[in-house]
Amino acid sequence: MTTLSFYGAAGTVTGSCSMLDTGTVTCLVDCGLFQGNKTVRDLNRQPFPFDPQAADFLLLTHAHTDHTGLVPKLMAQGFDRPIYATRATIDLLEFMLLDSARIQESDTERTNRWRERRGKKPIEPLYSQDDARAALKRMKPVEYGAWIEPAPGFHVRYWNAGHILGSASIEVKFREEGSGNTMRLLFSGDLGPDEKVFHPEPGGEQGFDYIISESTYGDRTRADYTLEGRREALRRELVAGLERGGNIVIPSFAVERSQELLHDIGALLADGSIPKATVFLDSPLASKVTQVFVDHADHLEDVAMPTDRLFRDKSFRITQSVEDSKAINRIRSGAIIISASGMADAGRILHHLKNNIWRPECTVLFVGYQAPGTLGSIIRSGKKDVRIHGKEFRIEAEIRGIGNYSAHADQGELIDWIMERAPVAGGLFLNHGDDDARAELRRLLGEKGMDVGKILIPQFDESFDLTAGTPVSKGRAAPRIEPQALRTDWYNDYAAFMLALGSAMEDSANDGKRRDILAALNETLKKT
Repeated sequence: MTTLSFYGAAGTVTGSCSMLDTGTVTCLVDCGLFQGNKTVRDLNRQPFPFDPQAADFLLLTHAHTDHTGLVPKLMAQGFDRPIYATRATIDLLEFMLLDSARIQESDTERTNRWRERRGKKPIEPLYSQDDARAALKRMKPVEYGAWIEPAPGFHVRYWNAGHILGSASIEVKFREEGSGNTMRLLFSGDLGPDEKVFHPEPGGEQGFDYIISESTYGDRTRADYTLEGRREALRRELVAGLERGGNIVIPSFAVERSQELLHDIGALLADGSIPKATVFLDSPLASKVTQVFVDHADHLEDVAMPTDRLFRDKSFRITQSVEDSKAINRIRSGAIIISASGMADAGRILHHLKNNIWRPECTVLFVGYQAPGTLGSIIRSGKKDVRIHGKEFRIEAEIRGIGNYSAHADQGELIDWIMERAPVAGGLFLNHGDDDARAELRRLLGEKGMDVGKILIPQFDESFDLTAGTPVSKGRAAPRIEPQALRTDWYNDYAAFMLALGSAMEDSANDGKRRDILAALNETLKKT
């Protein structure tokens, strides 16, 4: 009996990890880091809900951290088997995994100093740079469209997914134990939109027993656009932001999104469509990733300039050191600051937000999805105040967004991709999406004629027997997280409460009223 298990990205868009067990071969598809609110991030420190040494190999769809960020942890826990990925994915991971490991080590060092001051025992980093290097040594490159056989009788083929450099949908084919029938599955990975600089639209064959599809934008449709139209939308935002007289801060993912922005801003500067400005890419990882794009420039599509000029505008400043990053914060106007992370939940972007978000002449421009509970989501929600590094900041900057820089297919594109892969004999699993997005996508696919009884919405840590008919759920492993916490958790509630308390104290008529508020809170605490 073949079993498919979902150990991440089910009801959320991070921590992607699936396991396929045919009875004779066991493989993992992706092993990603959990990102989002603190409760979701705490999943990274919990034990894997499977034995890492039981997997015969690992298949990676692409280099994004939410699909690869726990691979070094696999190595630390005994996994020593082959890891298959496209050459571009491996080139990106040579920087990304080591960067992630350095962050794990430095964050743990800082946490342990805090724990020591409070008399608590130290903790170990999630994984080390040695673990990251061990993962890189296990990686084997694959070509698009070419069959490989990582285990006897188990065949794998990678298809372009159009998401980021090197991204892939993964087709697997094997004979079922007992029946001898051939079973075909397709893991979509993350799918890119039809209109995207650098890459063609997603591809693949049709006619599968099972498809496992992402559903990130299953409930959202972008307005039709062209690459030129998207660049025009960016031009308008940059012109307006610079005219306000302050800086423009752009939270951006280090991989692909930052390079797309540099490409488009470079094109706008070259033809004089925007005022001259200093453009900072403030992310050591993004600067290294940009070089990988240069190395693969001959394979990029829809580039608006000769490849020898790509990312090389005289106005660009690609920073590396902490000192250079701090120097940016002394600039009061005329700077376009692109910095990681894209959801504003970690990294250097937090310092740039602290220095600009309270200034009405500045602009914060979002260019991607903001997962529930992240700082980016809170800022975009219209809140008047936010907490950054434990301090409160009033949001006075102009908050703007452009939706067409998403690297994900929208609702219509997801439906088209799925329907083009039909017929689906056994079932369609919708993962890598919030529950609302998955439910809406399922409904719309039913309207297109698909049997909704064969469209499944797997839950976190749920497993399925892939039978000849509709797959049968085997239930969930011991719960690692409550479903509600995948969206917001008590840490989000606490931050919101502290902001509300601060506002109430500030708005109170006099000190007596303020003391009454504190007395009421103390009485409540005594009752808990």
